[in-house]
Amino acid sequence: MTAQTREDPVAASHRTPPVHTHPADVTLEAALIALADPVRQSLVRELAGAADWERSCGSFDVPVTKATLSRHFAVLREAGLLEQRDAGAKRLNRLRRAEFDERFPGLIDLVLRHGRAA
Repeated sequence: MTAQTREDPVAASHRTPPVHTHPADVTLEAALIALADPVRQSLVRELAGAADWERSCGSFDVPVTKATLSRHFAVLREAGLLEQRDAGAKRLNRLRRAEFDERFPGLIDLVLRHGRAA
């Protein structure tokens, strides 16, 4: 094993890298389904208030199992709302706000406003 391989966290990762869907390839129905779930709405609100790549998957306090949380993240990725990358043992998240807003203007704003009203 070379020194470069040992230092490269992606090369050492045992996980499959996440697959991302670009918001331009997402239907309105898929976007609405992804944003209909209260847990996913909570994840989107928390990511909207954080800097890109600041929040790891384990940093969210939601009332679901780890497996269910992983599925929620997958739904958000498949709907073009979320981008993830591995950093060592952590998986970091970024809300794809600009890209998603270009495809579905105002939809994330509705989710954010709904969270403040609740």
